Amino acid sequence: MQTCLTESLKNMVTVGQCIKCSRLQLSVIFLVAVVLNTDFIDAMQITSTGPQTIQRPQGETVMLGCSYSPAPSDTGELDIEWMNVRPDMTQKDNLVLSYTGGQILYYGDPSFSSRITFTGDPSKGNASVTISAVKITDTATYQCKVKKAPGVDMRKITLVVMAAPSVPKCWVEGTEVKGTDVTLHCKSVVGSTPLNYVWTRENGGSIPSTATQNSQSGELIIRNNSDSYTGNYLCVVSNPVGTNQCQVNLQAYNAPNKAGIIAGAVIGALLLLLLLLFLIWLLICCCHKRRYEKEVAHEIKEDAPAPDSRPTSRNSSFRSILGYRAHAGVAYSSVKKGLPSRTNSAHSNIYSDRSKGMPTLNEQTVPPLPPPVLKYDSRYGYPV
Repeated sequence: MQTCLTESLKNMVTVGQCIKCSRLQLSVIFLVAVVLNTDFIDAMQITSTGPQTIQRPQGETVMLGCSYSPAPSDTGELDIEWMNVRPDMTQKDNLVLSYTGGQILYYGDPSFSSRITFTGDPSKGNASVTISAVKITDTATYQCKVKKAPGVDMRKITLVVMAAPSVPKCWVEGTEVKGTDVTLHCKSVVGSTPLNYVWTRENGGSIPSTATQNSQSGELIIRNNSDSYTGNYLCVVSNPVGTNQCQVNLQAYNAPNKAGIIAGAVIGALLLLLLLLFLIWLLICCCHKRRYEKEVAHEIKEDAPAPDSRPTSRNSSFRSILGYRAHAGVAYSSVKKGLPSRTNSAHSNIYSDRSKGMPTLNEQTVPPLPPPVLKYDSRYGYPV
């Protein structure tokens, strides 16, 4: 209703038009204008134009425009605010930059506030800002609000920061044999979605009519590969903020001799079988050898000679020596007192006749025998 009244008042600019209006109509118009406190002068306006959504690659410097024009009636203090509008209406918007009382104030995370600033003097009709080295996390909707009482106006701009696609990797999947299907792959590791892949043929003509490509996955499937399909293929990956490319060379090889492959497979299987049999034979031989060695060791242990008998004592050895000398006709006096001495009459007569004046054996003094030499035997624990 207010707009209609304003247009009606603007149209009545000539005296003739005013004359045509009845006094009752003029009275009604002025009465409504007073009740609604209608101002026929334009208020504060933001004059910046351009897209409401800006897409930029990360790392660049972006300007968010916000030029304004106050009305003559706007005589209050100038107040400018830049806010990060949250997509969730239940959450509070974040104030990032303001101009009030002739001072510029920064808010929020310093890693962001240090990269945003006014492009000019905010008090002279330019409230635009620039954001340097934009990051993907800077993606948001920003609102510029200019207030100079009683006028106020605002503008929203959506900034979308994206990562440009990295250099993709191209490769061929398949044997590239004639008559078989071959798949060309193209993949970019870094890049904000959506990524669009397009394959073209650099030489040899256009893409084969039987080939199918997927612009989202980057695959190009070539059916029934042949010599006419060989050549360099170029893949271009792109998104709204950048492009990149790679290429791959496709070949067409003749199919290998199947008979030779089969013969080689048979020979290989036979050799493998012979090797397996040889290993089994070695294992059996080793087992028999170990068994034989155990049996031989057991037999040697059973046939081992008995340990040496206990050696005779010193007294028995001494008695044997005395018995031998007595048998030879030599008389010895008994070691013990009171025992008669043994003599041999026949031998004593012979010795007495031949010696002629020499004393007989029984008359000679027999020197004592030296004690036998004994050695310590560790097996028995005493000398033998």
